[in-house]
Amino acid sequence: MLTHEAFMEEIMGFDVLDTHTHLVGDRLGARDFWEIAHYFWLNREMQAAGYPDQAMELPEDERIEAFLTAYQKSRNTLMNWIFTNIFKNLYGIEIKDADSIRRADAAVRATSAQPGWAQQVADKLNIRAFVTNIPEHAEFLNMDRNAILIPRIDGKIFEWTKSVHQAEQREQALEEVRGAVFKLVSDIKERGCPGIMTTLPGYDAKANATYALEEATRDQLMMKVLHVVCEALEEHGLFLQLFLGVERSWCNTAVPVNDPLRIVKLNGLFERYKIQFELVVASELNNLDVVQAAWNYPNVHVGGMWWFNFRASTYRDMMQYRLEALPAIKSSLIVSDARCIEWSYGKILMVKKLIAEVLYQQMQLGWIDYDTAIQVAKDWLYHSAAERYGFTLN
Repeated sequence: MLTHEAFMEEIMGFDVLDTHTHLVGDRLGARDFWEIAHYFWLNREMQAAGYPDQAMELPEDERIEAFLTAYQKSRNTLMNWIFTNIFKNLYGIEIKDADSIRRADAAVRATSAQPGWAQQVADKLNIRAFVTNIPEHAEFLNMDRNAILIPRIDGKIFEWTKSVHQAEQREQALEEVRGAVFKLVSDIKERGCPGIMTTLPGYDAKANATYALEEATRDQLMMKVLHVVCEALEEHGLFLQLFLGVERSWCNTAVPVNDPLRIVKLNGLFERYKIQFELVVASELNNLDVVQAAWNYPNVHVGGMWWFNFRASTYRDMMQYRLEALPAIKSSLIVSDARCIEWSYGKILMVKKLIAEVLYQQMQLGWIDYDTAIQVAKDWLYHSAAERYGFTLN
């Protein structure tokens, strides 16, 4: 009988495509312990346990003491588990005292000087490809292959919308935007990119509505710009990756906003344009909404868990939604959001563990058989994204 441990070991060996990172091609590995220890998500949980927000300004001994105190107090949190396993698995170090932190720092500094380190880390979990959104970051030094480049255009969308909104002659301004959009998308196609990525703020507009140009609000104009973007993508055969659910208008930091109409407002785009859409959300209550959209529209796919969605409990619920409703080839699970290769490893380790747990339980309950579980895991981790991005191993 297949044991849970044997099944998990098999899952750990499957190929992975990391669909969203902030990796920089000429400095993929962390350069010291603190680049790993001060990763945003871990730092949030550490600060909740009393770690100072200006820790790097402290003398090293005080910083180490403060880190150890907060680390112990936050041992129950998910990012703490990931951080612990990064050092346990990659460096063979258990973080428990000041000496262990100094040994960890020396180990990270040593590996950062090794040209093959990033590839070694990726190989431990068979991470075959990474996505970046910045052209200057896509050349991955000393790796088997460069990153997949999916340029982000949210800044451009803001500029285009603003230019039309402020124009005295909006019709003329929108035509100028149309020319700029088609030129940009043509250049992206020429570069060999499979699609584009954008975030969107909260929007009080519907994609299936017709708005009079001269009376349209800023949000309504943004929706018109999105239509132009989709027209250009359709003409050039590219896809649109939408990152949704994080808003910055409520306070001075990004927060998740569970807008129950966020996805249905976009249905007019899904229905009208013959392009592929990939929906990535950071707001927990929108996880079912993106599944419903992908169920209704064959050209809509669901992506990995972003920002505030990267929690084990959310993953478990989301996998159940997707398992029941969607062919696995329409669903990707990996968005590491990592800024160094070590955190890509740690976060993907967690996702693989969760996949093994959820699918093994489904087999035990008789809902799926072993072959189906294997197919689902492979599609979720790699094949769905690889097919959508036109990526093949070489």
